[in-house]
Amino acid sequence: MKSDISGFHKLSPEEKAEKVKQFAGLTGEELETLRKTGALDFETANRMIENVIGTTEFPLGIATNFLINGKDYLIPMAIEEPSVVAAASYAAKLARPAGGFKTSSTLPIMIGQIQLLKVKDTKLAKQNILLKKQDILDLANKRDPVLVKFGGGAKGLEINILKTERGVMLIANLLVDVRDAMGANAVNTMAEAISPLLEKISGGESRLRIISNLAVKRLARAKAVWRRDVIGSETVEGVLDAYAFADSDQFRCATHNKGAMNGVDAVTIATGNDFRAMEAGAHSYAARSGSYKPLTRYSKDREGNLVGEIELPVAVGTIGGSIRTNPIARISLKILGVKTARELGEVLAAVGLAQNFAGLRALATEGIQRGHLRLHAANFAVQAGAKGEEVDRVAKRMAEEKNISVERARKILEEKQ
Repeated sequence: MKSDISGFHKLSPEEKAEKVKQFAGLTGEELETLRKTGALDFETANRMIENVIGTTEFPLGIATNFLINGKDYLIPMAIEEPSVVAAASYAAKLARPAGGFKTSSTLPIMIGQIQLLKVKDTKLAKQNILLKKQDILDLANKRDPVLVKFGGGAKGLEINILKTERGVMLIANLLVDVRDAMGANAVNTMAEAISPLLEKISGGESRLRIISNLAVKRLARAKAVWRRDVIGSETVEGVLDAYAFADSDQFRCATHNKGAMNGVDAVTIATGNDFRAMEAGAHSYAARSGSYKPLTRYSKDREGNLVGEIELPVAVGTIGGSIRTNPIARISLKILGVKTARELGEVLAAVGLAQNFAGLRALATEGIQRGHLRLHAANFAVQAGAKGEEVDRVAKRMAEEKNISVERARKILEEKQ
């Protein structure tokens, strides 16, 4: 079964769910879990965080048409904003004629940082630590033999001398292959385990021992070609102009990157991963050159087609954390059909690129508000007091009039009365 399901958006919620069930091989019980309100029960939620008084939910939608490395995907997206899922689906549809998305990724290496203070001779301490590098890595790996068994574990050690307003610090960066986990618990545990040895070798005192969310060694990349004969030459030029604007202006760039993260965050949330870590890492990575730059890049090939690319850190996992306890996260991963955290990261990159392209295309052609407000029409109708079938009637009327607002929705409701 392919992901380019014709007329998917026109199906009823029950029909959509049945299509996803067939695509992902969901059981009847899993489908029922998806459809019922409060899939995350109170007892489970109470064990996940502190001071629990209830749960909150996002709508869970499915983006269609995604072809990534020749494989069809249906993409679960948890987000409250209208137009995001539709835009991603349409961008993926436009990319299919040229083969969809091509992705790649690096090994899942996360960085644990140990801050060493009061080191008298930082250069000598750095040399001595590196001489004992293997002993330090061995000590770290003793704390997680299961991770080592599956091919992961501490793989490297980097030492930086940092000049700060509080004096010179020695920073040890422990490089850990976390396999299919996000890795925070494993990395933090290893960082704490090796701190006493680093203190002994350096003669200093350790302070912070924690993972970095700037996962520069755990990157995912995606590339897609939108053919000129599919999207039109005007759209190609418009997207290139929009990209040049973002590349040269930080105010525009912030919104440009937010467009990519709309998709990335929605999938990250759906799969039970830490979207705050993804956001922090992505925006920090965008500023790695010293100025804030786009996460995506656009160019034109010899045939005049639009070529889009994205590269970003992807600190996500398919095991551990809330994934284990959140039933929606487990089902979302099943719908995706990803086998590894690297594959999930590559899917995130493809969705981020699709979302970013969709936003630029809309801005460069019809303007963002036309389609965006049309999809907001139902929300405005509800805010105005519409219920049941009234919502669809009022939304349709506003769309036809091209006058979409809460005030207009109220007047339409008053006309009926």
